[in-house]
Amino acid sequence: MTPRDVSVVIPTLNEATTIRSCIESALAADAGQVIVSDGGSIDATLEIAEAAGATQTVRSLPGRGIQLNAGAFFARGQFVLFLHADNRLAADSLAQLATRVENKPDLLWGAMRQQIEGESWGYRLLERGNRWRLQFRGMAFGDQAIFVRRSEFKRLGGFPEVPLMEDVELSQKLRKLQWPMLLDGPTLVSARRWQSRGVVRQTLRNQLIQIAHACGISHDRLAKLYR
Repeated sequence: MTPRDVSVVIPTLNEATTIRSCIESALAADAGQVIVSDGGSIDATLEIAEAAGATQTVRSLPGRGIQLNAGAFFARGQFVLFLHADNRLAADSLAQLATRVENKPDLLWGAMRQQIEGESWGYRLLERGNRWRLQFRGMAFGDQAIFVRRSEFKRLGGFPEVPLMEDVELSQKLRKLQWPMLLDGPTLVSARRWQSRGVVRQTLRNQLIQIAHACGISHDRLAKLYR
């Protein structure tokens, strides 16, 4: 396996300011495909994506789970890696994945270590907590560059097409089959969510949503809480 055997899928909605650097990072990592799945942007996201070298752009119904599945439909790589539009891959990240597959041919899925782009000590705690969540709970979030063997992703029916927590629900299915692999990456993560809402406030909100989801609160109510 080589990095060319990885298809990168990027869901977008009005990401004109971030999509170019995201795509360029995937191309620099030597991805075989870079697929942008757009949920109805009214800015120049798609035009910029095409100019930046995206292999394919897909127009999808809105909703991250729906968009991720729509993009993955066109994937041809042995693995599919799902990358948020405000994230970037390290140049050797796909080579790391290829090496791990060579050493562990039955590898099904995993994610990358994060590096949040900010100097606050709070970001370092978040990075550590997210790493531990993957290692000890087998739970990956979308901004950790989840990768999954395409055949297994297809067999499981892809992401649940729900308003929120599609990444958590896919992780729950996958960890029953195999504990996730954590790669060094890192995936470079924009700090814009925490900068706009504050690290503590955003983190507490995320924790509240996770607890509500575990308690069986409906996806529609979770989406309202998130907004």
